[in-house]
Order: sequence, then structure tokens, then C-alpha cells
Amino acid sequence: MSIVGSSEFNGNTETVNRQVGTIIELDSVSKTYLHSHHALLNVNLQVQKGEFLFITGASGSGKSTLLKMLYGAELPTQGKVIVDNINVATLENYSLSLLRRRIGIVFQDYKLIPQRTVAENVTFVLQAQGYTRKEIQRRLEPTLKLVGLLSKADRFPDQLSGGEQQRVSIARAIVGTPPLLLADEPTGNLDPDNSWQVIQIFQKLNSFGATVIITTHDEQLSR
Repeated sequence: MSIVGSSEFNGNTETVNRQVGTIIELDSVSKTYLHSHHALLNVNLQVQKGEFLFITGASGSGKSTLLKMLYGAELPTQGKVIVDNINVATLENYSLSLLRRRIGIVFQDYKLIPQRTVAENVTFVLQAQGYTRKEIQRRLEPTLKLVGLLSKADRFPDQLSGGEQQRVSIARAIVGTPPLLLADEPTGNLDPDNSWQVIQIFQKLNSFGATVIITTHDEQLSR
């Protein structure tokens, strides 16, 4: 597993509202599963606010495990995982839920609700968090416009291409404007053209000030 930073990305994107400080710190982090299988071993990492990072490596090299630790789906066997100055392992359910509201998560397999439209999939989390209908609508249109799906707000997931479904997943992750975005193999099921569209969306979000971390087995994509 390796980590590739891309602060300037393509050389022509200006980052606005860039904040200063560390948003993620891994201190001697290891994760060991049954039969002494090491998913991670003594990992040290600092991520500054506003950075854009690719975590690359072959399947089984610990990329997904590392991301899961950042939002508390996995806990380290040893070491500390600090996100936004909080030791994730010390959080109980409610506090962990509050932290996750500040993290947008994009999955390789989209995890969309088949019986809900694009708009309903995107706003589902906001409804669960108690946002007003007015605030939800205020956030929905610009979010769908950003990912190029405003005209398909009333479509269902099975009426969309794979690339469009992934963009719905991104919209759902960013509609709450989290400062940290984690994407686990977001282009793994996509062709090169759709993969590049997805990366360009993350690039734009990074230019707005979001910290972006993407796992991928495709080192050519990160280059």
C-alpha cells in the first residue's frame, strides 16, 4: 500500500477557503485479524486539511481497512486513529454518529436504495438528521447540479448507468457539506471515461476546501 499526495492535481485548479491544520493522524496503527493476519502494521500518517490523497495498492493490502478506521467501522488492534482531533476508538455510539456527519463516504458498490429516486437517495441522510424540508431542498439542487444529475432527480437507480449511480453516491456523501471525503475504490466498477468524470468531481470538491482521500488499485489513475 502506498499513499500519493496531489495538492496541485492538474496544475490549474486554485483551492479556496483552504484551512490549516491536521485533520487525520494515525499513530503506530496496526490491525490484526484472526490467525495473525496483519491488514495494517505500524502505520504512521498525517493528513492536512485540504489535501487530496490517493491510497494505492493491490487487493488485500489494507486500503479499505484504513478508511474504515477513519469513520469507526473498524478499530485498531494497537495505536491511535485521530480524526478532527478526536480519538475515534474512544467514541460511543452517539458521539461516533456526530463525527460521521462530518465525513462523506463513497462506496465502490454505490449502496443506493433501489426503491428511492435519485433525489430521495441523496436527501435520505439529511432527513434522518432532522434537517428541515426547506434546508434539504436548498442543498439538493446545487448538489445534483455539481454531479451532473439535476435532470435525473426523479429517476430510480435501475434507470441509471453505473457511472450515474456512482455520482448519486457522491452526491449523497457531499450534500451535508462534510469537510472530509473518503472514497473506497469509487472507480472500481467504471470504465475509464466515467472514472475520470468521478475524479474530476472530487477534484472540484477539493478546490472548495474539502479533504479528499481515495483508495484505488489503479496506480495509473492516481498518476
